[in-house]
This record gives sequence, C-alpha cells and structure tokens, in this order.
Amino acid sequence: MILVTVGMQLGFDRLVRAMDELAPALQLPVYAQVGKGAYIPKNMEYSERIEAGAFDDLIARTSLIVSHAGIGTVLTAQRMDKPILLFPRRAALGEHRNDHQMATVRELENRPGIVVAYEAVDLAPAIARGLALEVGQQPPRPDRDRLREAVRGFIATGSLG
Repeated sequence: MILVTVGMQLGFDRLVRAMDELAPALQLPVYAQVGKGAYIPKNMEYSERIEAGAFDDLIARTSLIVSHAGIGTVLTAQRMDKPILLFPRRAALGEHRNDHQMATVRELENRPGIVVAYEAVDLAPAIARGLALEVGQQPPRPDRDRLREAVRGFIATGSLG
C-alpha cells in the first residue's frame, strides 16, 4: 500500500489530486489522509483525519509514504523505517503562508529513505524510486546503537558496566 498524508491542519489538493490521478496506474492500493481540502478523490480510499493509533497501523502496512513536508511525518517514517516521498507545499500557490516546506525538503533531499518531488509530473518517477528503497535499511548510527546496547545491558543486569 501507498499512504498519502497531508497533515491535519490544511488540505493539500494539488498533492491529493495528483495522487488520485496516478492511483489507477500504480501496482499498489493507495490510501489518503486528505485533511480539509476541497478535492474529493475518485480512485483511492481516503479520510479527512486518521487517529494516531490507526495512523501507525497504516504506516506499518505501507510500502511508501507520500507526504507534504511535515517534519512529524518525516520523523514517523524514520521511526518506523519506512521510505517517504516528500512533496512540499508552496506559498506561491497558496498552499501555505511561507515556503518553510521548500526549505525543509532542500535540507532532507538525498538523505537515506527520503525521495523528493517538487512538481506533480515528478511524482510517478519519484514513487518508483521510493518503492525501490530498502525498507528498514537505515544507515548505521554508532552513537544510537551504543546507547541502545547500554540500555539493554542495564535492563538485563542493572549495571552500566
């Protein structure tokens, strides 16, 4: 499954419409959290909101998250080892009050597990790249791994040594 999410505060009709148009040609079902947008999808299941527990369940079953550039969704994708395709809202198109999402994707572009598309015509190839990413293959993080091992050892033995 491909999960599309636009966040809870605003609609994002440009992304929802583009994904709805692509949905019939994709090899996976598409489910969208559409927010408060005006566009009604015809080719994919959707809901305005998804509660936190249900959202985590959907992400656990998804092969790719397609999202606005909301940092909460980026962090959730990282936490759950899921690839994410970011499609930033643009102030010039009236999608947000400023271009902080453009700045966000410029900082995150080319990082492991993240694909970026700036225009609707770029979504199909970006989806293919995102689906080709190895899920759960995050780069090594020695500091994090040492901390995890120390916590595991402390839980198991009651000692940090």
